[in-house]
Amino acid sequence: MYSEELNIEAAHQTLVCGIRKFFSGSGISKAILGLSGGIDSAVVAALATEALGKENVHGFMMPSEFSTLHSIQDAVDLAESLDIRYNVIPIGKIYNKFMKELQPVFGVNNQWNVAEENLQARIRGTLLMAYSNKFNALALNTSNKSELSVGYGTLYGDLAGAVMVIADIYKTEVYELAEFINRERRIIPQSTITKAPSAELRQGQKDSDSLPDYSLLDYILHSLNEGGKSPEKLLEEGVDKDILNKVTDLMGKARFKLMQVPPVIKVSSKPLVEKSKWIC
Repeated sequence: MYSEELNIEAAHQTLVCGIRKFFSGSGISKAILGLSGGIDSAVVAALATEALGKENVHGFMMPSEFSTLHSIQDAVDLAESLDIRYNVIPIGKIYNKFMKELQPVFGVNNQWNVAEENLQARIRGTLLMAYSNKFNALALNTSNKSELSVGYGTLYGDLAGAVMVIADIYKTEVYELAEFINRERRIIPQSTITKAPSAELRQGQKDSDSLPDYSLLDYILHSLNEGGKSPEKLLEEGVDKDILNKVTDLMGKARFKLMQVPPVIKVSSKPLVEKSKWIC
């Protein structure tokens, strides 16, 4: 925790209330979200179930060839713990069809890069929105504030949705929120909480391949955002110059994404998105 004003119990209440008010205001009762087996989607699913009732929350598990069996099992365990409906929709064949059609553009000697990773996220976003349209359900976004701050997300993919539920909560605080949700019984699987974060968009991928450890990243982000500190001040405090430069560079490059994301349920004093608001 980096902010005295952010109490996890109060944040939990605000998020549950915010989801409920957002759906009530839209006149829609049902929610759809992707369940990856990761901490973010698990927390959002638990919050949505508390806010809307288990009968109104539906989960999609959309594994690719890079999804691990334990992540799929964690997602299933979460859905069954919450007693929500879910479907497993593998995206491998869809992805391969896209790549086949793109071969004349990418070329026969195409080298894998972020385009192939983002394509998987956008396929998942399309499937979620198809359900949203078919069954009059709002798609819940599961990105957190740490990811959003540095652009670690795919436009029209995992940044899509009707509302961003935890995008004003840093990653380290998401873990605290998960522990709070589990305070009376095990809802979120322990392995979801303890495993290394990964988007699972390529073989063996970990968030740490692209980002500093979240404890350090969140300290830097919170210091620059809520703390109002300058990069120079952080250097004086001993933050590594190369890491700080990388983070501030990513923050600058993420600005165009912030202009296109859904509204955020406001929890802190300084959400990243101007259209964020107190819904409760």
